Amino acid sequence: TTQAHLAITTKVERTERSPIEDRKGTLSQPKRILFNVGINSFNDTWLTSFFTSPHNVNKVHAQGRAATRIRPPYRRRERESRWLGVNNMQYRAFLKHVCLVLHLLPVKCLVIPNNSIITSSSYKSRRHNVLYTKASSRRGRNGKGFGGMHPTSKQITYPEIEYDEDGNVQLNHIDTTGQFAMEIEEHLNDGQITQPQDNKQNRVQKFIANIPKRLSKPPLVSSTSEWRKLLRHAQHIKSLHLRDLLQDPERCDAMWAEHDGVYYDYSRQQATLETMDLLFDLAEKQDLVKRIHAMVNGEKINFTEDRAVLHTALRASKDDIGTVFVDDVDAIKEVHEVLDQIKEFTEAFRSGKITGYTGKRMRNIVSVGIGGSYLGPEFLAEVLKTEEEGINSSLGYSLRFLANVDPVDVERTCADLDPEETLIIIVSKTFTTAETMLNARTMRQWLWDFMGDDIEVVRKHVVACSSVSATENVKKFGVDTENYFFRFWDWVGGRYSVCGAAGAVPISLLYGYDLFEKFLEGARSMDQHFINAPMRENIPIIMGLLGVWNSSFMGYNSRALIPYAQALLRLPAHIQQLDMESNGKRISRHGIEIDYPVGEVDFGEPGTNSQHSFFQLIHQGQTIPVDFLGFVQSQHDLLMDREQISSHDELMSNFFAQPDALANGKTADEVRAEGCPEELVMHKVFDGNRPSSSVLFPQLSAYVTGQILSLYEHRTAVQGFIWDLNSFDQWGVELGKKLAVDVKGHLLKARYDPQRRPVDTGSPATSRILNYYLQQGRDADGIGHNGIKTLTSVTRLTHREHFPPTIHDLGGNVGKLS
Repeated sequence: TTQAHLAITTKVERTERSPIEDRKGTLSQPKRILFNVGINSFNDTWLTSFFTSPHNVNKVHAQGRAATRIRPPYRRRERESRWLGVNNMQYRAFLKHVCLVLHLLPVKCLVIPNNSIITSSSYKSRRHNVLYTKASSRRGRNGKGFGGMHPTSKQITYPEIEYDEDGNVQLNHIDTTGQFAMEIEEHLNDGQITQPQDNKQNRVQKFIANIPKRLSKPPLVSSTSEWRKLLRHAQHIKSLHLRDLLQDPERCDAMWAEHDGVYYDYSRQQATLETMDLLFDLAEKQDLVKRIHAMVNGEKINFTEDRAVLHTALRASKDDIGTVFVDDVDAIKEVHEVLDQIKEFTEAFRSGKITGYTGKRMRNIVSVGIGGSYLGPEFLAEVLKTEEEGINSSLGYSLRFLANVDPVDVERTCADLDPEETLIIIVSKTFTTAETMLNARTMRQWLWDFMGDDIEVVRKHVVACSSVSATENVKKFGVDTENYFFRFWDWVGGRYSVCGAAGAVPISLLYGYDLFEKFLEGARSMDQHFINAPMRENIPIIMGLLGVWNSSFMGYNSRALIPYAQALLRLPAHIQQLDMESNGKRISRHGIEIDYPVGEVDFGEPGTNSQHSFFQLIHQGQTIPVDFLGFVQSQHDLLMDREQISSHDELMSNFFAQPDALANGKTADEVRAEGCPEELVMHKVFDGNRPSSSVLFPQLSAYVTGQILSLYEHRTAVQGFIWDLNSFDQWGVELGKKLAVDVKGHLLKARYDPQRRPVDTGSPATSRILNYYLQQGRDADGIGHNGIKTLTSVTRLTHREHFPPTIHDLGGNVGKLS
């Protein structure tokens, strides 16, 4: 007796030819195939083998006569089989996913255990939504193949489904996007299946009841018609050359955008106006605008961590208070409360109202953090170092960043600093990041070494920027949480936190809060453009779409960022982390492994230095799309006597020349025309046809730096939205951390083992190199081979016994770090 009927439907558009053998033995190629699946009266034993041994054909075949009919005939038997040959790869996929991947099988019908039948609409009835509950036991002609429907076979008609905005299955709707349709007949009762008393049947019904959860995962973006059109279009574009495309005035005049002094020219991309139309179609298919608004309005789009993504709220205006809420908390109001606190604290610090433990005025700032807590603020600090207002406001102060857990970084940071005049900022969302907290403890010890073991030393010299949830950890460290603690929120990731306390505190301490506020205003300007401008005029959206185009369709897996401004020397490193940590993923937001290229390898260096570094490869080696950043005015221009052109014009000549050189290249005839010897001609030929974009800004200021930051943050988000990724988590960094903890355990055990027994990590390769490291580094006096010092310590001297400091190696080279 049939206990339940599960019907699954999917529509598949096929562009490639896949032979389908009908009952007359002819081959046909339908454009759309609808597969209906009927599963009834599951046998529990069969289910067990079906799941536990999906690749073991014999086990499945042993369960019953009907099961043998899903055995795929080999190629030589295709003509004999009347129900269609299925290759082994497709067969294994069918077994593994239990009929849930039937859209991958170019079949007309399949017979599965217990006399159920899978049939396509093109077979027999040629009608959609038809399910037959029984297959005939008769054989086809000559005793082979499928014998047709059983005379008592019941025909079932069922509705189709579509997805709601959250990706959940909705019944009784026509599915126009080619996705699954489902009905559980007789036992569908407000979404609950009635469970029979029999235990075996009960388990089966539970399995069937869970299938809708699996089916509520929409397919990959690569299965959409918009994506496939771009794939075909890319083949056409690859046959064109930028040298010719740049001669089209209509195309060139259309491929640029401008906002608030930011001029973006993408005419040197390998794209036509048709390309852009197809990319905008893909953006609409992916609901790009809707996803952007979901992000800026505080919806929890970071679903793996159940968090909102609101770096835009960090630079929102006070006028926007009351417009964005997260868990019923006014996010923008909270942001401005912290910004007001930072402004009050930094102004008191810079005016001398806040002093150190010994009463001295503090002038040195050390920011301890890693990743986004370091790269973003450092890039901003480098820009403002030569900005006109920044030069004047930072006089008498210094800012350094301590990120690497390498003790040499500590030495380089503290080498010429006076602890009595130094403020330490610890930036860590959880206040548990291993590298940051070790460096934080080291800096605390450094303060204690010179000023004594008084907890007040920490309360006067250490500031914390951390999440509210880490307040207890901050307090345990000794920080004054009432006055020296600046919070940020779980809805801001580290790489997006430059506009929050992680950047605001160190930058405002060095340059003053007013200059940092101008940086926020620039970022806010680009945010508003991103949110409100139409897609075809939206610079971050266009940049993101072209990033998808180059990576996923043109096959370019790297991307270079070349700012023609030395002050932006740390921008490429920040964008590298921002982009690669965000979109370096392999699973879509629906939990499906992607089958298309995503994420570029980002790198860069300021021009013209980069031209004498890696441009050889960019011009004549691999094709690497480039972003060129230039400025109408320099922060500090220079025109020497008897020079006809200023230094900035010399710099910008390269900015304008390099994109044309990459696009046009140099032909063999052009090389010969210069009188080049024939044997050298091919060495001097440049293929060209290498894509780039040019972004021109007025002048590198705090405001423009905010625009640049926001522009690249949003480009990253756009690419993630199109690729269906979660660009706001970073699980990829966790495995290495976990293994590092394990290795530290082995090192700790080995260091204190009097018998010095070899370490066994469970991996022969790791054990071998780890034991070599231990053997070479063991020395009771802390002296290694060739008299090299191997240990550094922090002594417990007070500032009275050892002040001013006469050496700067953290107290000598004897003993162990305490």
